[in-house]
Amino acid sequence: MIRELFISIYLFFYKCCFAIFKLFPLKNKVVVVASFLDNNQYLYAEMKKRQFPGEIVFLCKKSCASSIKKVVSEPIYQIESGIIWAELMAAYHMMTAKTIIVDNYYGFLAAANFRDEVECIQIWHAAGAIKNFGLLDQTVEKRSDREKKRLLSVYGNFHKVVVNSRTFAQIFEKAFHIKGHQFLPFGYPRTDFFFDMESKESLRLFFYEKYPQFKGKKIILYAPTYRAKEENNRLMLDIPLLSERLKDKYIFIIKMHPSISMQLELEEAEFITDFSKEASINELLVVSDFLITDYSSIPFEYVLMNKPMIFYPYDLSEYEKNPGLWERYENIVPGPIAKNTEEVMNYIESFPYESVDYEAFNVKWNEYSNGLSSQKLVQYIINRHLTENNN
Repeated sequence: MIRELFISIYLFFYKCCFAIFKLFPLKNKVVVVASFLDNNQYLYAEMKKRQFPGEIVFLCKKSCASSIKKVVSEPIYQIESGIIWAELMAAYHMMTAKTIIVDNYYGFLAAANFRDEVECIQIWHAAGAIKNFGLLDQTVEKRSDREKKRLLSVYGNFHKVVVNSRTFAQIFEKAFHIKGHQFLPFGYPRTDFFFDMESKESLRLFFYEKYPQFKGKKIILYAPTYRAKEENNRLMLDIPLLSERLKDKYIFIIKMHPSISMQLELEEAEFITDFSKEASINELLVVSDFLITDYSSIPFEYVLMNKPMIFYPYDLSEYEKNPGLWERYENIVPGPIAKNTEEVMNYIESFPYESVDYEAFNVKWNEYSNGLSSQKLVQYIINRHLTENNN
């Protein structure tokens, strides 16, 4: 009840702000609303490269504000912060921009009533999906009619949705009630990195300059996804056992989901390192020789480098219930599924695996990704701004 009251007040605030600022003239402006760095980083770099002839403003959640500040030189306002001035500026910029880029679900969009000339483009924050989201989330059925209406209002403001494959488009159709003509088949800007040999090599050299002790050993990257309950974000592997068997040839690196703030207490320091706060995910994808994950979207990018993956969904029966999977797990993932630490080790030592078709998985999910995704999206934005300016 208290939560609903807070949400109602929050949306009423934004509804009033949007109504006022909608009276202001539209500008040749792009507003980027960000929860994550990667897509927005590459999109921004391309806009600067193309010398976008307009204003660019970033509205960032606290989780990504500091990382975005490192790579952009435009105005940045922190949203969902409780800082009234920042929220007012966010409302002003959204109502006076011709294009709004979003990478997540943002509740204030339920209160937005954009002008016909405005387009809100959803670029999402992952290159694929294993778990349910949006209207596919099984918890939606248990929500109140008011909550369901808010969800539909937010999704109704996604005028266009960038996709990297027809497979992902089909999921978005159900998750957001999006129609076919709303999709932009450009691929995701974040995937451009994996087609850039120079950038990958530069990142690899930078990593080994910083961590020379890892040279000469194969690197295993363990990147589990986020669990809603903090107590479930535990390290469900027998590290001493892994160390005993693999430490002579391998280094074990952990990259927890950015939404997880817990500090891991690790032994076997020479074998295992927590890189959750120390390195970018792209660095680790480039230098790693194996990926171990569960329901994360990382495999949809890792497959672009054609390196082995092991899937360790230790809580699959629970995860199938909440949030649920859009298809049977074994039908989605392109690699062996381990049930315990022993099986994880066996798969590492027995590589190459039989009957693993990474190419088919790559074609299915990265159909539109070819290293030009940022270019295609920025060209689309520039074209619509120029067209409207000439009308």
